[in-house]
Amino acid sequence: MKRLVFLIASLLVMANAYAANRSIEIIPKPASVKVVAGSFVITADTPIVVESDDLASAAGIFAEEMKTYVGKSLTITNANRRKAIRLALSASLKEEEYSLNIGKSGIAISGGSPRAVFYGLQSLKQLVVAGQHMGKGVKLPAVAIDDEPFFGYRGAMLDVCRHIFSVDDIKKYIDILALHKINRFHWHLTDDQGWRIEIKRYPELSRIGAMRKETIIGRYRHSAEYDGKPYGGIFTQEEVREIVKYAADRYIDVIPEIEMPGHGVAALSTYPWLGCSGGPYEVRTTWGISEEVFCAGKESTFEFLENVLAEVIELFPYEYIHIGGDECPKKAWKTCALCQKRIAGEGLKDEAELQSYFMERIERWLNAHGRRIIGWDEILQGGITKSATIMSWRGTKGGIAAAKLGNKVIMAPNSHCYIDYYQTSNTAANGEPLANGRKPVTVAKLYSLDPYAGLNDEEQRYIMGVQVNLWTEYIADFDHVQHMLLPRLAALAEVGWSYDRRDYDDFKARLGALRRVYDRNGYKYAPYIFNGIE
Repeated sequence: MKRLVFLIASLLVMANAYAANRSIEIIPKPASVKVVAGSFVITADTPIVVESDDLASAAGIFAEEMKTYVGKSLTITNANRRKAIRLALSASLKEEEYSLNIGKSGIAISGGSPRAVFYGLQSLKQLVVAGQHMGKGVKLPAVAIDDEPFFGYRGAMLDVCRHIFSVDDIKKYIDILALHKINRFHWHLTDDQGWRIEIKRYPELSRIGAMRKETIIGRYRHSAEYDGKPYGGIFTQEEVREIVKYAADRYIDVIPEIEMPGHGVAALSTYPWLGCSGGPYEVRTTWGISEEVFCAGKESTFEFLENVLAEVIELFPYEYIHIGGDECPKKAWKTCALCQKRIAGEGLKDEAELQSYFMERIERWLNAHGRRIIGWDEILQGGITKSATIMSWRGTKGGIAAAKLGNKVIMAPNSHCYIDYYQTSNTAANGEPLANGRKPVTVAKLYSLDPYAGLNDEEQRYIMGVQVNLWTEYIADFDHVQHMLLPRLAALAEVGWSYDRRDYDDFKARLGALRRVYDRNGYKYAPYIFNGIE
């Protein structure tokens, strides 16, 4: 009989432990989760104790967010208090490593940096949403979490050139990234269809380059219909600083992209002398690739770009600047006397090497000003410097080639990471809005990304991380942005943070808890995977 009682008791303990573990549903998946006995209730009277002033910003953001759940913002103090949320730094933890411990006497989060403590708070926020909501607080299970990311670079890009969004929209985008522990915001600011950043030395960019006379309706190459409405906008330098500061407060570094030598028609339309033919040019009203590019033979082109970048680096403190390099047709260069003279004078083989000359010259200027470059994988054509970082978008081949050369790589292949693509295999039946017509990028497809595929152990160390890219040709409002971003961003977040512990079935089981966070924040996510559609 005693053995039977012991067996039943053991089974109950195991069942309770299993149920408790199932309740710890955090995305991206933590490295270690141990459920222990007990619980803690967060109420409006629960203080946040910060042991370092460096943690005040992270504490303040979390304290304000708790208003939704307990009725008011939590109090922040340096004084020792009972039943508190304690935030501390620990020299024994790595830069992005944190520990989160919930027990009967309170909550303790330690991190190797303020950034890591912020990540611990993001995990706590997910537990709060999933917790037992009572009249005056939220009951949380006692748990010990030790966690750190696998990859140091976890990024998301937003294109604001094809369609522009408000400052508040960009801040909400950053909030969404922070929730998923994304630490890089790649902001695509210039293209053929619009120049979106104020440059004080060239004010006409804000008047001419930022505006197109109309926009194509429907799918590119399948439509000849236009809306007849002028479209445009610019982010002032004051607004850029505001957004960069907002991101920094959430431990997200902002990487601006200034496109060159292709995708520059908005600039050429403003200052025709930047092109080979001298124009006239017009800000593009449709999508695709233009054969009109920056002239590589004119010194005035480099003077313009260096002056632009001089203002850009004053606005963006992070070390990396993205300088494009993709989809640059060479037709204009082949017929341009100045470009051909440059090829001959520099001893270059052809126009591919002329593009390398162009990119390396800009890189030297940025290096001299304390910055490093990222370029799309086309910059491999004609050769690259060892210091250039490659963002591999045309599949993973460019990234593999760059890693084998010893260059740093960010994997963002369109096959897995382009979230302007459709999300399901039967777009019409599922009622998906107009999107890129290539093969769909489902949540499962994105989750299956292996940034190390095709690389040996030595080559793998050059992979910095992963990124999703959201181009906005067919995305005109921010509700649609969210629909395309969520929940696919969660899959990218888990690839980047939890690469060594991924399990898709387990991820799907946890996704419901993250959905509740989306609902509490009013995010306009895509419903497909939640409805059993992939």
